[in-house]
Amino acid sequence: EVQLVESGGGLVQAGGSLRLSCTASGATFDDDAIGWYRQAQGKAREPVSCISNSDGKTFYVDSVMGRFTISSDHAKNTVYLQMNDLRPEDAAVYYCASGAWGCYPTDYWGQGIQVTVSS
Repeated sequence: EVQLVESGGGLVQAGGSLRLSCTASGATFDDDAIGWYRQAQGKAREPVSCISNSDGKTFYVDSVMGRFTISSDHAKNTVYLQMNDLRPEDAAVYYCASGAWGCYPTDYWGQGIQVTVSS
């Protein structure tokens, strides 16, 4: 069974950076799509970014375009989300998810990791 583990969250000041990691076990990422989602307190979970490992295509929601970068390290079975110029509205629990049917996948989920941005 696929297990996803997020890491790299924490507290950062507005304008700062964090890099989230999503590492898979039980399967390889090679042909899957990996997505990052977030859920702020009191709000619905929303997609943030996605990478299709089969062809390398990446996707971003408008609110993070130009600030966040998704990348994949196949050797480490890990997908990263580099988050720059963080804003208070980026604060949320971030989840990664994987699946075999393209972006945005929902087959397997990580447990989530907190990102807090202080103003």
